Amino acid sequence: MSGHPGLAAWHAHMAGGGDPQALRDLLAEGAVFHSPVVHTPQEGGDKVFAYLHAASQVLGGDDFRYLREIVDGNQACLEFQSVLDGIQINGVDIITWNEEGKISDFKVMVRPLKAINKVWEKMGEMLAAQGAS
Repeated sequence: MSGHPGLAAWHAHMAGGGDPQALRDLLAEGAVFHSPVVHTPQEGGDKVFAYLHAASQVLGGDDFRYLREIVDGNQACLEFQSVLDGIQINGVDIITWNEEGKISDFKVMVRPLKAINKVWEKMGEMLAAQGAS
């Protein structure tokens, strides 16, 4: 979709079924993740990996698709939609890459409220299963 190598790698990861090692390789060591349901930013590659891997398992099913993207230099805003337990989810991924093309900051925003509640429930289950805090 885009000429940015980091964005192309992200799309390849999403299209490839969410391979965990491929995801880990996309992340900068000091990456930060901003969840739609957790107040504090999650810092460090391992924590960001845990959240993004859980999110890809929760949201990344057959119904997931990106609707549009806005790219400016090393930043992108990607609007997505998905369906989770019959609830239509609409959201935005705001991604920043460092100079090496690794994800340094990843923010997710989700609407409407019932979608946020469902994502919170499912993410909690997935993170508990992974042993993350």
